[in-house]
Amino acid sequence: MTVATPRTRPAPALGHVVRAERLTPGLVRIVVGGPGLAVITPSPHADSYVKLMFLPAGERPLQADGRLDLEAVRAALPEGVAPRLRAYTVRGFDPEALELTLDLVVHGESGLAGPWAAAVSGGEEVVIQGPGGAWSPSDQVDHHLLVGDASALPAIAVALERLAPDARGVAIIEVESAADELALDAPAGVTVQWVHSRHGQPGAALVDAALAWPWPAGSVGVFVHGEAGSVRALRQYLRVERAVPRELMSISGYWRLGVDDEGWRQSKREWTQSIESAEQAAGLD
Repeated sequence: MTVATPRTRPAPALGHVVRAERLTPGLVRIVVGGPGLAVITPSPHADSYVKLMFLPAGERPLQADGRLDLEAVRAALPEGVAPRLRAYTVRGFDPEALELTLDLVVHGESGLAGPWAAAVSGGEEVVIQGPGGAWSPSDQVDHHLLVGDASALPAIAVALERLAPDARGVAIIEVESAADELALDAPAGVTVQWVHSRHGQPGAALVDAALAWPWPAGSVGVFVHGEAGSVRALRQYLRVERAVPRELMSISGYWRLGVDDEGWRQSKREWTQSIESAEQAAGLD
């Protein structure tokens, strides 16, 4: 019997904030640089992401390859304290300048990475794990449906930039208000539709807009990411009513209302399995 070898992730890279820019009231662009980023191999996928690792202040010993010696860092942490991770889409990576661009959602004082991003001024330490990623828009479909809230906006922006000039479809994006809308580079045949969040109902306007989109003839490539409740509703619509094949979809909850990131990561596998079980019971592949 062959025993699978556990997959090991590369140790984190260590960089620092080069510059920061407030793009909208709810979105901050952080550019991370430094020689420590030389170990990063960019992902080719539109949904490429990295995880920022938040650590207490302390020594940052490095391995021989320049990556962070995470085992040594963990060993020095106080009892009960562990690194905290937050995932963000790679908006861009310049391998020559060694600069990584990330767009982070901020909501006042709530959250971990948001308040940090809102306060950075330059020089702050950034510990980076990754990148990962698995999806890019297909050039073999007739139409594209890209749906997401502010957390998915960077990935949608990258996807729009990678679509063929003759691509057709729609990108539906939910933000807090008109002040949070951005100019996005999209093909002429792809409409960018902004909707605004309803108080206490994240994703509700997004679901309504997606269901109202006139479904076209031909194949549709789908990207749907955002709050878990709205994602689940849209997945049911797309799989059951529109019979979109799984291989033409990238769909997942980036976050869940009322649950912090650590709690969501712990429950997400069960959440996904419950959805897949319901689809199998309905006779869907």
